[in-house]
Amino acid sequence: MLELTKEFLDQLRLQIEDGRDVELAAVVGELHPKDVADVFDALKREEVLYIYRLLDSDSRSEVISEMEEDIREELLSSLSSKEIAEDVIEGLDSDDAADALADLPEAKVEEAVRLVDDQASASEVLELLNYEEGSAGAMMAVELVKVQEDWTVASAIREIRSQASDVANIYTIYVVDESGRLNGRLSLKSLLLNASSARSILRDLKDDVEMVSVEAHESEEVVVKMMERYDLVALPVVDASGILLGRITIDDAVDVMIEDAERDYQLASGISEDVEGKDSVWTLTRARLPWLLIGLGGGVGGAYVIGAFDIENNPEMALFIPLIAAMGGNVGVQSSAIVVQGLASASMNMGNLAGRLLKELSVGMLNGLICSAVIFLTSLLLGFGWNLSTTVSASLLCVIVFAALFGAFVPLMLDKRNIDPALATGPFITTANDIMGLIIYFSIGSLVATWMP
Repeated sequence: MLELTKEFLDQLRLQIEDGRDVELAAVVGELHPKDVADVFDALKREEVLYIYRLLDSDSRSEVISEMEEDIREELLSSLSSKEIAEDVIEGLDSDDAADALADLPEAKVEEAVRLVDDQASASEVLELLNYEEGSAGAMMAVELVKVQEDWTVASAIREIRSQASDVANIYTIYVVDESGRLNGRLSLKSLLLNASSARSILRDLKDDVEMVSVEAHESEEVVVKMMERYDLVALPVVDASGILLGRITIDDAVDVMIEDAERDYQLASGISEDVEGKDSVWTLTRARLPWLLIGLGGGVGGAYVIGAFDIENNPEMALFIPLIAAMGGNVGVQSSAIVVQGLASASMNMGNLAGRLLKELSVGMLNGLICSAVIFLTSLLLGFGWNLSTTVSASLLCVIVFAALFGAFVPLMLDKRNIDPALATGPFITTANDIMGLIIYFSIGSLVATWMP
């Protein structure tokens, strides 16, 4: 793994300035394509373009497939249509080529397509661009190995050899009928060991296990869940009639998992856009400010609740305001995080809402009773008196139960309305629980003051 140090980058820049192309190409040529992509991420646009054009054709394509979207878009916008035709459309698998071309103006894509020698492959890439972003069709690659069920073993082997030249990794041989409809799969083991002769028919050799597939219009979330559920390294994509269109490989599914995890983490942290530390000040501010304003509103709401209560006659209650607010926020985030995790793994849905809320109620009651007992004894030992100790312990019990239920309910409601439930694990839950926690605390304080003067 390359250690991207300042000294290494300075060395590359010096070689660029001195025009030591052979030496520079040798240094970069020894790196893994992903490491080269990381180097490009740290260099200026003109430096990236200079080094890129020193790479051989295969290396260029591999580096493009590994680059971050924003850096790749900058690079491709600087390339000629001929370079895009050779390095992207001809050099990449169809799914990676489609992803790269999606960043470019339509006119430049059309010009590059006209310069491709293999117009059939170019048409396949353009077809992928027509699928909605985030769908299985947009994720799939058309390169795969397929055979017809009425072929003999000898015919199949010849066809497999021909198709395999376009496929980097052969995970599965798909079996289709004469119309191209997916009917099953064929393992290499069955092809080589179970055939009695070269004239054996593939229909008799294909696996009996039910074929798992996904339709092209399904979302990438469905794809990831299916591949995870059935432990697949490749998932065939079909149309509404069952015609085999392409396949999605595990590396693409992992990319979606990483993107979803990063997005959920940012949402949970109160960042509303996909941003990185290198983005502009305005971009970072725009992503963070909305949730800060929500938190600010929550703070104002909390101040109003405190101001509405006659705290001057009960100044000791102010000592436990941070405790009540913090416990409510923490419990709410814990509860919502468990629900969001369950929704992400498809182990939870609206169908078991009552059961989920009942379980959270039980957990909240148990945790609340333990915490309230601890704070009751602690406050008595510290000399805060019966009234305040009772108020704090009773309030803490109610706040924990409410926060547990609220934290479970909100992400389920968001998911029902097709809103990312990860929103519920961030400032929204914390702010809402802060305000409700203070209302509960001061309401119980008023009752205790009335009943226990």
